[in-house]
Amino acid sequence: MSVSSVESMASLSSDLCYDILRRLDGATLASAACACAQFCSISKEEKLWENVCCSMWPSTNSDDVKNLISSVGGFKKFYADCFPLIVNKEVPEFHFNDYYEYPQEWTEAEYYGDEDETENISPSDFVSIVDIRFKDKTICSKILWGIPNANGFDGWFYNCPFRIDLLAYSANEKDEIALSLSDGLPPIWSIERERKDGKLWRELRDGIRLSWILVNRKTKKAANLSSWSPIGGQRHWPTDKDFLIRFGSILPAKDILPCQVVECILIMKFRVVLTEGEDTETTLKLTELSMQLGDMEGSHVNGRNSLLVLKEALGCPRSKNYSEAIESCELYSKVQSELKEEKMRYENRLDTFWILGSIAACVTFCLYCL
Repeated sequence: MSVSSVESMASLSSDLCYDILRRLDGATLASAACACAQFCSISKEEKLWENVCCSMWPSTNSDDVKNLISSVGGFKKFYADCFPLIVNKEVPEFHFNDYYEYPQEWTEAEYYGDEDETENISPSDFVSIVDIRFKDKTICSKILWGIPNANGFDGWFYNCPFRIDLLAYSANEKDEIALSLSDGLPPIWSIERERKDGKLWRELRDGIRLSWILVNRKTKKAANLSSWSPIGGQRHWPTDKDFLIRFGSILPAKDILPCQVVECILIMKFRVVLTEGEDTETTLKLTELSMQLGDMEGSHVNGRNSLLVLKEALGCPRSKNYSEAIESCELYSKVQSELKEEKMRYENRLDTFWILGSIAACVTFCLYCL
């Protein structure tokens, strides 16, 4: 069989070029589009980017989500918006006294949110597209249209801490999400042994990946609020059988909150289930998948301000270098820890002052009585 040589890319047929490009992932497809004019022209085909998105985020494979993506600019724009992760390196270095005095400059209406601006944002405008992978295998894909229980501007949602619990709206037992030995989990014989070696915890932490894409149907913008890889976690908390894993990103809150930045906290909790018998089987059951926003002092942001922050977050800088997203989270945690330490030192000095003042007052009173 003879093999004919290819003198130039132009000699390849369009069908052959399309067949080559449809086998590539998103990053490689974007690079191939810069190789020649023919690849650049064919790479504009929406079907190519639809295949890329469905492979990267299986939740986009439903007809409703496809229609949503088409309405906000198409699959190519969707991939360009959601594949890079949010990066915010402008984390201000707060001092406790500055942070303590700063809110006094704000009026009550400014601190709790501008009602006129919030009226332009509806919770129903947001759509959450969530995918969970473990060792490159998709274990969960969910879509949440709008923000549940957020109807009515004067309702509790706007003044209470913002929180979305994705599993709370999937009460069907068939929707139960679990990892087992067939998914690549190592077997464990007892919780006590796991507490010592932590083998199951390491496998879960190193293999789990989370994508939480938020789409605003009104502004036609989208962003991935997750860090993709875990940024922290706790073993055996709150009970011996529970694992807590944290994902998230740092979102700008300038002119919304005094702290200027907030943390988008994505919590994933698993419970260890051991089936006793001849062959002990290990299963990790997903019990929580939630989102909330926290400020620099660790307080949860209310619903009104959270909507404003999420709206602005969909237009903030991003990077394809996932390590930069992790670094921005670590920078935020460092500044937050320094603020907490400074606050503790201030409170210790204040306690010492009151103790010495009380002793002095007691001594003065005793001397006066004598």
